[in-house]
Amino acid sequence: MQPKRSIRRDDALLLDMLLAARDAVDFARGLTFETFAQDRMAPRAILQAVETVGRAAFHVSAETRNAHSGIPWADTVEMQRCFKDERFNIDLARLWDTVNEDIPHLIPQLERLVPPETEA
Repeated sequence: MQPKRSIRRDDALLLDMLLAARDAVDFARGLTFETFAQDRMAPRAILQAVETVGRAAFHVSAETRNAHSGIPWADTVEMQRCFKDERFNIDLARLWDTVNEDIPHLIPQLERLVPPETEA
């Protein structure tokens, strides 16, 4: 019985990851690094979305991680904490690279894992 509950929980976590990843990319759409770096809201919104991806990935079961080893789980989990320095300043360049390079590659991988929406 435990694996079924874990699988359902993982489905919810994978959906959280997918939605947050899409949000991060949407929030960055149309921005240049310069406008991103000068904006007060965009970096924080993107950071929140990227951290959500990492937090959800942390809680995905080992069974699901092992079954889908093509996803860079360790790097994805690290997203929840790697963008701030000891003074909580955001590393804007690293965040920008992540949202423009890493997250777009993660989205199709997650889309293959998330059960399709069904109409009630």
